[in-house]
Amino acid sequence: MIMRKLAHEEIVERQVRKSSQSRLPFCVVLNSIRSLYNVGAIFRTADGIGIEKLWLCGITGYPPQSGIAKTALGAQENVPWEYRKDVISLLRELKSSGYQIVLLEQLSGSILHDQFNPRSPVCLVVGNEISGISEELVALCDGAVEIAMDGIKNSLNVGVAFGIIGYHIRSCLVSK
Repeated sequence: MIMRKLAHEEIVERQVRKSSQSRLPFCVVLNSIRSLYNVGAIFRTADGIGIEKLWLCGITGYPPQSGIAKTALGAQENVPWEYRKDVISLLRELKSSGYQIVLLEQLSGSILHDQFNPRSPVCLVVGNEISGISEELVALCDGAVEIAMDGIKNSLNVGVAFGIIGYHIRSCLVSK
């Protein structure tokens, strides 16, 4: 097989065709993410995954803001999103609509992300870069996933962690 690098136009055309496909039954809640750059990176990854909606809650910044635009590179225009100050009421609504609520957090009952098999529809909750998920949210969840860490640091950047778990969830949902 002979390979060649695709031209930018070919890549754009391929993505436009793919973007017309339906979105996954997968939403993401960002709760009090401090960094606009992290929010932008998550928008861009969420676009690649094909999530149905990104919920921005608490102190999480939302478009239009240059910090988000710098890392999202236009994904904020394509990913459906909504700001909600109150994350508790949002999670209650999603749960009553049948969403499996899963936290990205290190809890006593967390499972490793690669052992997680999501039920559709699923909502992944991503918390603050420093304090993570509040105890209040733990009570509303159906489970928690974490990423194994073998070094001296106990966590990854929130955008990187979302990418790992988000693509795992995508893979599980697409294969069902």
